[in-house]
Amino acid sequence: QVQLAESGGGLVQAGGSLRLSCAASGRSFSVYTMGWFRQAPGKDREFVAAISWSGRSTYYADSVKGRFTISRDNAKNTVYLQMNSLKPEDTAVYYCARQSRGYYSDQVHQPGQYNYWGQGTQVTVSS
Repeated sequence: QVQLAESGGGLVQAGGSLRLSCAASGRSFSVYTMGWFRQAPGKDREFVAAISWSGRSTYYADSVKGRFTISRDNAKNTVYLQMNSLKPEDTAVYYCARQSRGYYSDQVHQPGQYNYWGQGTQVTVSS
């Protein structure tokens, strides 16, 4: 059974930074693309970033490109999301997720391509 546990959320002022971590239990972490999504109150869950199993390919939503960086450490079974220049509109619950197919990094924007999700961590950006 795979479990994903996010950490690192909190309250920060606009312009500040946070680093989210997602630790994965279970085997074969290194063969799966990992993604970060977020959901603000009253809104649908939206794609933020993804990273291929090898770490060689990264993908970003236009709204975070240039401000957020996704990375992974396969030796530690952990994926990270470095968030800089945070804006009030970044306020949301952030979730990490694992794609359902190994050695696959297509349709990374689609929540339906992920079959394991963490419980989420709250990020609040004050103006």
